Amino acid sequence: MRNAFLIIILLAATTLTAQTIALPAPTRTGGMSLTEALATRRSIRSYTATPITLAEISQLLWSAQGVTNDKGGRTAPSAHAQYFLHLYVARPEGFFEYIPASHSLQQLSAKDIRAALSTQDVVKNAPIVLLIAGEYDRAAKLTQAEVAHRLVNLEAGHAAQNMLLQATALKLGAVSVGGVDAKQTAAAAALPADLSAIYLIPVGHPKP
Repeated sequence: MRNAFLIIILLAATTLTAQTIALPAPTRTGGMSLTEALATRRSIRSYTATPITLAEISQLLWSAQGVTNDKGGRTAPSAHAQYFLHLYVARPEGFFEYIPASHSLQQLSAKDIRAALSTQDVVKNAPIVLLIAGEYDRAAKLTQAEVAHRLVNLEAGHAAQNMLLQATALKLGAVSVGGVDAKQTAAAAALPADLSAIYLIPVGHPKP
């Protein structure tokens, strides 16, 4: 009986960790023009305590890695359409991975890990933090290691810029944090061994 009770507890914990959240459908038309977003984008490091909604998270993630056609093409280019990136969201409710194919969030932890991702205050204090990680080893199986590293970094840059412009269009503040302690971030996020942390992007409503 005791063993059965422990199994029930473990199953409940697994269910919580594996929770899937279907994101609202992203908006694909209208909104701020690209020209205006380019002209007004700035690095914003101070945010109010206003929460970021699931609809806003949906739009930000879709802008970076959203699927845009029935062949699996995405919003950001990738060498040979290999898509070496993984996107994560750290928020007060826990830590989640974005699943582009289903446009959903997979909960990996119920812990708030924002402060553990970086020593920088902008990361600790942001309502959400977006993490971009890349598969350098998989890329290296397709081409020379030096080229592979560059291709993954370029892809991360494409995705990050998309998110920054989308944040601007949503009237949110965001900043790309490239000075990431990759080991600290990977440990805090419990990233798989084949993934490397590349970017942190804190997002919030700008302080007046």
